[in-house]
Amino acid sequence: MRKLASFSYCLDHARRFYLRTRIPTPTQYCDGLRGVFVVYDPFDPHRSKYDIDNDDTVITLADWYHIPTLAAGIVPTPETTLVNGKGRYAGGPTTPLTVIRVIKGLRYRFRLVSLACDPNYIFAIDGHSMTIIKVDGVNVEPLTVDSIQILAGQRYSFVLKANQPIGNYWVRAEPNVGTTGFAGGVNSAVLRYLLAPNADPTTTQTPNVNPMLETNLHPLVNAAAPGLPGPGGADVAINLAITFDYDALLFMINGAIFVPPTVPVLLQILSGAQTAQSLLPSGSVYTLPPNKVIELTIPGGSIGSPHPFHLHGHSFSVVLSAGSSTYNYVNPVQRDVVSAGGASDNVTIRFKTDNPGPWILHCHIDWHFEMGLAVVFAEDTPTVSTFNPPPSWDELCPIYDAMNPEDL
Repeated sequence: MRKLASFSYCLDHARRFYLRTRIPTPTQYCDGLRGVFVVYDPFDPHRSKYDIDNDDTVITLADWYHIPTLAAGIVPTPETTLVNGKGRYAGGPTTPLTVIRVIKGLRYRFRLVSLACDPNYIFAIDGHSMTIIKVDGVNVEPLTVDSIQILAGQRYSFVLKANQPIGNYWVRAEPNVGTTGFAGGVNSAVLRYLLAPNADPTTTQTPNVNPMLETNLHPLVNAAAPGLPGPGGADVAINLAITFDYDALLFMINGAIFVPPTVPVLLQILSGAQTAQSLLPSGSVYTLPPNKVIELTIPGGSIGSPHPFHLHGHSFSVVLSAGSSTYNYVNPVQRDVVSAGGASDNVTIRFKTDNPGPWILHCHIDWHFEMGLAVVFAEDTPTVSTFNPPPSWDELCPIYDAMNPEDL
């Protein structure tokens, strides 16, 4: 009875929380509520490949808007690219840029993270190559490239050898929307060797002759995609057709617009709802059986492409990447944010339902997420419905209700 009484209270609380918070919080991520959380692996299989890995080797890329998001329009255009929180904008002052310091002869593990609300970036460092060793938290076979396309929410670890003459080198992050190019130091940071002068670089950009291709990334262990190696080799196949309602200015997946429910899907399941028909938002929740191989296909090319789709609760195997027509079931990259690509693409991913719970799949372009570009996979609802929250569960809602709304 404690469980049912607690759920009744928290369901009512969840509705009131939604009504209290849904107006001020949309896209607050784009106004700066974002950052990096690094978990260091004491058994990193790539540890012998680098000398330095610390707070100074985290590189974040982000877009910045001069108007707060609630007043900026539906899909505003960023004025600035920030590298570790600093940047210049076209026509603006020559403000200091982020300086990434290295010592000649050492090897650095950089953790490149896109905190963007919208753009994807082509990232490169003048005069240097990068050896990718990890993608979205999954170790990969080392791959040396001279540029990396990184979409919103994606993460790459790469090793850089500081083997060039002592000096300053441009770090470039060219966005696909907003101000492009690097005139005056926009979309840039500085890689500075010890003993180099405190000045902007004078290096020139050379063509990227060895760009990263997703199809060249392969997991270090357990490389095979789940299921049988071929078409029809999954237990459940779902196609996610993306359309756009130009009148409502909202996205739809298979004809449904994702509207955040007043009661979270997890609470709905815990209170007894288990089927897709009984879970809200209607049409946006897919129930998945446990311990089965799921194959999702995501046609590309819809308005606002390329869409970076992020699945919570799982890494997945990308058996067909954007820009490719070749399926790979042997050693496809495993990640949790994938580009849906352009009009000719039909990106296909696989994962196994071995993590019970409701997991959202959404576009990581925050504007698109707000416009309904998401679905929820309710995985193994019978098991989830048996979960018994700890006593501290009962304390959360009263604590919240006692708070001053101005402190939320």
